[in-house]
Amino acid sequence: MAIKKRKTSKSWVQLLNQNSLKIVLGLVATSSFAIAFGQEKIQQFVSLPAASNSACLDQFYRDIPPYLAKESLNKNTYPLCFNGFNVMYSGVSKTPLWVAEALTPQRLSQKIPREDSFHEETKVKVEHRATLSDYKASGYDRGHMAPNADMPTKAAQSDSFSLANMVPQAPKNNQQVWRELEEATRALVTKHKYDVYVVTGPIFAAKKLKTIGKGVIVPTAVFKAVYIPKTGAIGAYYAPNNNLLQVKVVSVCYLEEQLGINLFPQLTEEQKRNTYNLPLKATAVKATQKIAYLHWDAESQCAEDVSSDKLTAVQKDFKSSSVGSTSDIKPTHASQNEAPTIDTNTQDAIVKQLIEGLLHYILQLMK
Repeated sequence: MAIKKRKTSKSWVQLLNQNSLKIVLGLVATSSFAIAFGQEKIQQFVSLPAASNSACLDQFYRDIPPYLAKESLNKNTYPLCFNGFNVMYSGVSKTPLWVAEALTPQRLSQKIPREDSFHEETKVKVEHRATLSDYKASGYDRGHMAPNADMPTKAAQSDSFSLANMVPQAPKNNQQVWRELEEATRALVTKHKYDVYVVTGPIFAAKKLKTIGKGVIVPTAVFKAVYIPKTGAIGAYYAPNNNLLQVKVVSVCYLEEQLGINLFPQLTEEQKRNTYNLPLKATAVKATQKIAYLHWDAESQCAEDVSSDKLTAVQKDFKSSSVGSTSDIKPTHASQNEAPTIDTNTQDAIVKQLIEGLLHYILQLMK
């Protein structure tokens, strides 16, 4: 009898150990399932805020965006991070205030056939959005600020046709003068093998500004500021927005005075007063010939220096701006970056489905 008892006792111990192991394994598996199942279901109900998009800052020299020094420019602005370029969009002018790109030899080695896909920007609230009908029969082109030919991928090309990247541009200015300046800028990259940082945008200098459609403001001129870190060459193109085929090379400080924008906050005033003789056509760029110094601008009022706290705040705006399309995003000065919330009913539905799924999974384990 004693031997039989010992065998029975041992059997119960073994059974208990086996069941304990099953319970532990079940808990581990259930926990893993809960994480996977919960994440999947929650994502079905709510679009989670995008992760910090530090790659967006790569389009800026030393990761620092231009800064809107003139307070009135900040009204209804949208920091938009696209594939291959960034935009500070204005819901007042319904155009970009500036567009930034980092051009490299590798980037421009990618040749993407042009496919027009002009579209309205859904990352901008409807009341602040330029529309295709605004430009229709207006007498103005939809002028790219970040050109299609700069784009290294299909996604970047598609983004470049967003109206958030457009200004109403006089046809000859867009199709001839501007096209030649864009080609000349790319030639600096491809022929000299330089990395070039570019900030492009409109200038609104007249007391009375013309509009098209439902309030899209027509710029009086367009600009393209260029900086080449390897050589220190710097300058800007300034082209009146008309059909007279005019263009001149000016200092960055000259632009900053008119714009109320610090285009390159990471550069000193002395650097921005330097003006190099930027080429007006791609044929003027020679691989073995450096860009000549033009003059020192002692007259223009450069934008004031910007504190590190303010620059960090602008960086955060762009790091929070996701690449892709979402609907009706609020402008910066209307809590654009608030995380979405889940209402009570949605929370209950998620919990209910999670519990049902867990029970079903546990029953499968026990079979």
